Amino acid sequence: MFFGPRDGARGFAAVLVHDSLRLMRIISGQFRSRVILPPEDNGTTRPITDRAKQSLFDIITPLLDGAVVYDCFAGTGSMGLESLSRGARRAVFFEADRSALQRLRKNIASLDVAERSTVVSGDLFKYFRSAPPSDDQAALVFLDLFYRFLREQFDQLRRLVLDLSSHLSDDATVLFRHDAGDHLELPPFREVDGRTYGDMKIDFLLPHDPSSISDTH
Repeated sequence: MFFGPRDGARGFAAVLVHDSLRLMRIISGQFRSRVILPPEDNGTTRPITDRAKQSLFDIITPLLDGAVVYDCFAGTGSMGLESLSRGARRAVFFEADRSALQRLRKNIASLDVAERSTVVSGDLFKYFRSAPPSDDQAALVFLDLFYRFLREQFDQLRRLVLDLSSHLSDDATVLFRHDAGDHLELPPFREVDGRTYGDMKIDFLLPHDPSSISDTH
């Protein structure tokens, strides 16, 4: 078809003042216009622009109602939190960076969505290699890693997607953000659509057929 807590609130306010020139916001839904903390400006992250985010969510909102969402390489949780605002039942945030994790948890607390959120810290690649598949499988995945990773460690990325596939529903959609000049096939998924925003592209990936995912479960 394409086609919370007091301490957390105080910490959120303190960081908010420091980062007032780089605010991020929830665009629509239950938490529309609420401010969330951005990643630290260390020169290595490329937060999605509001325009691109709005365009993307205009497309995928019909997929969100009651869905479980995986926000991989979540940063401070912009994509997963937007999904919760627009009707996702639960979001699982995967992030390893300590600073990003602190801000992610502050964002979850500020929106009071801890009961609908799970934070998985540490090595995402090891997690999906060893974790047993969940009965509550994800229907939507945001795959938003450092752009250089696609060029330098593409074999690891392919293995990650293969391991990840056993945790997804048979008709899951993977949204893969990368530099517009790059391309990588990620079996058992195929690209069915894509959107380019400036120097970045978001691929819409679906399984080649339901059995290609079921066979990995």
